Amino acid sequence: MSDGIAVVTGGSAGIGLATAQRLARNGWSVAILARDQTRLDEAAGLLRETGARVLPLSVDMADAAGVGRAADQIEQELGPIRVWVNNAMSTVIAPADEISADDYARVTATTYLSQVHGTLAALRFMKPRNQGLIVQISSILGFRGVPLQAPYCAAKFAVSGFTDALRAELIADEINVSLSVVYLPAVNTPQFTWSRNLSGREQIAPEPIYDPRVCAEAVLATVQNPTREVWVGRRTFGLAIGQDLAPAYADSAASGFKEDQLGERADDRPGNLCDPVPGPAKIDGPWTPTITSAPGQIFTSGHRTLGDFALGALAGGLATAGALAISKMIRQRT
Repeated sequence: MSDGIAVVTGGSAGIGLATAQRLARNGWSVAILARDQTRLDEAAGLLRETGARVLPLSVDMADAAGVGRAADQIEQELGPIRVWVNNAMSTVIAPADEISADDYARVTATTYLSQVHGTLAALRFMKPRNQGLIVQISSILGFRGVPLQAPYCAAKFAVSGFTDALRAELIADEINVSLSVVYLPAVNTPQFTWSRNLSGREQIAPEPIYDPRVCAEAVLATVQNPTREVWVGRRTFGLAIGQDLAPAYADSAASGFKEDQLGERADDRPGNLCDPVPGPAKIDGPWTPTITSAPGQIFTSGHRTLGDFALGALAGGLATAGALAISKMIRQRT
């Protein structure tokens, strides 16, 4: 895929805007979906500077009917959707047992069901044409839960399960629509200042902090060469393997993340969970990124297979060596 019509949800800021901009610069016409019409219009102006056709549409991705109408409008005004990037999300920063049922439901709707709604809207057009790509934007927290972000972690875990199930159905039905999941690290976006925070402390992005444009490069690479899964960042890739090989150790390591993501004391913030917060259409957040370029930071399913094999071989070799050493000691003593 090198051009056509691409849809990016959560496309008015942060990773979504960076992705839409990267696609636009690469020859794609882009539809951006988000809630705040003012910010959408500003983002559309920035994207049109690339010479691309741009369609900004205000929609709450938790509204399945609204997402369906947006897809209809995109097909009518821009043309056949070839790529759909599900990026919209929200979160709550607080201990799991201090988050209300309504907030759990809302994070589930905006972070998990938003991807379901986007996927189903795209499939309605892609399946009859027997072509297309759907990219799910996930997170390191989509396979490794951490303190203070239980609703978000659960929602991102659900995205992977939904995508795996759907992929198996498409394979069984011989439908040539690709599904990819991109797992991201900590990224310098405005979300850190927009999210609902009930922890009584400022939220801090843990290093290494990535420039959103690195994530956009990963999405573009996925569009150009679709693959089952993509991990952005060495730490993300390493933790994906470590979580499989040593989950109990990963639990212990994750417990220390509670303090690592909290800063100075601050008032609680309602954030953008239910309604958008005012702010400009910008890509960057409040931090200084430590990773600003993509080379060496993007890993695919092929790398994962090789990495699992290598670590498995290492673990097996250590276990074998240990067993041989114990056997030798026993023989010496007898």
